[in-house]
Amino acid sequence: MGRRETIDPTTGLELTLTTETRTPSFGPRLRRFASRETTGGALLIAAAVLALVCANAPWREWYLALSEAMVGIDSIGPVPVHLDLTVAEWAADGLLAIFFFVVGVELKHEFVAGSLRSPKEAGVPMLAAVGGMAVPAIIYAVTVVALGEPSALGGWAIPTATDIAFALGVLAVFGKGLPTAVRTFLLTLAVVDDLLAIVVIAIFYTEHLSFAYLGAALVTIAVFGWYVRSRNPRWWVLVPLFVVAWAFMHSSGVHATVAGVLMGFTVAARPAHGEAEPRTHRYEQAVRPWSQGVALPVFAFFAAGVNLVDGGGAAEILSQPVVPAITVGLVVGKLVGVLGTTALVTRLTPLRLAQGIGVRDLLPVGFLAGIGFTVALLVSELSFGHASEHTEGAKAAILLGSVIAALLGALTLRWDARRARTADMNLDGVDDAVEDFIGDEKDRREH
Repeated sequence: MGRRETIDPTTGLELTLTTETRTPSFGPRLRRFASRETTGGALLIAAAVLALVCANAPWREWYLALSEAMVGIDSIGPVPVHLDLTVAEWAADGLLAIFFFVVGVELKHEFVAGSLRSPKEAGVPMLAAVGGMAVPAIIYAVTVVALGEPSALGGWAIPTATDIAFALGVLAVFGKGLPTAVRTFLLTLAVVDDLLAIVVIAIFYTEHLSFAYLGAALVTIAVFGWYVRSRNPRWWVLVPLFVVAWAFMHSSGVHATVAGVLMGFTVAARPAHGEAEPRTHRYEQAVRPWSQGVALPVFAFFAAGVNLVDGGGAAEILSQPVVPAITVGLVVGKLVGVLGTTALVTRLTPLRLAQGIGVRDLLPVGFLAGIGFTVALLVSELSFGHASEHTEGAKAAILLGSVIAALLGALTLRWDARRARTADMNLDGVDDAVEDFIGDEKDRREH
């Protein structure tokens, strides 16, 4: 119940009206909670910590047995479908397709109606994303060769990835008071980074290609795209289409998460059929709780379990050449790539930073870009498999590098937020018109 004071227009007397306020039911409140960036980051951290505990606890054999348990079918009658996977593979190949669908929807909206629609506005963070991938890859390759481990060169793409959920979660918590243009820069950088990571996965981590299954997957994705743009699409039709397209893509040899991205790209990014908002918003809001609340934590639980007890223990794992290669690539390579590319672009081209962003704001952004985690763990699985001599070291390095990058990002965000800002942060000769700041709206991503 609530009270509201008003004036009776006929008598001029002050009236007190009692209004009834409804508390949202548990379901909607749970969905809103799972949709928050801070929630997604917290669940990822909790799942990773739990995985490390289980992988090194007395019951670690149970954890390993669960991860390697086979589930699924290899064929339907005479037709091979190659869906006889371990639980860990189902998490990496299946559940991550949900996450990449959300990434695809977000990318589609940014390209059509968001920060990527204007090359002039998006040019700097887009090119910074390219630099932020190239420098870590170079650092990784040089390091593993210099340390005498050229057999690990296949993991060159591991430190190039940026985890959107983690990076934006840290920014949401520690970046309060900074202009939202900083968030837009990081988001643009991260989504372009993910788009390029998807291209890398499709090109460099596809071993055996079946054109028949690939064609069937593309046809199913086209049907999904047609139906999702129809006047009144139903979820109970979309979900089976999604699953069938994913299964065909997986059987084709192309990593199945690519199907999720492509289907995300088919969602309309502008209002249609008299609707008030674009369907990219609706579908992102509908699927994000499942992505952040279920898919990502489950994937992290099975992907982040590094055994530091058996074999040579932590000392042997951390002494692998891939560990400094990935850690330095994530923490130093991302920072140098983002800041260096931005400096070159703004000095040598007409492109400039958006209003409200200064060079100092890119220091925490560069560190946040070094939080690899989700996609980096996926690429490590694709690079080395589940039982390679480099697998455990790669996972340990991803966790170590991501934690260091997150801590440095949090510290520099608070340092940046406390410093006074000038009228022309981007140094374009025009005073910045900045009215919106991170933290001004509660649960900004929900709206």
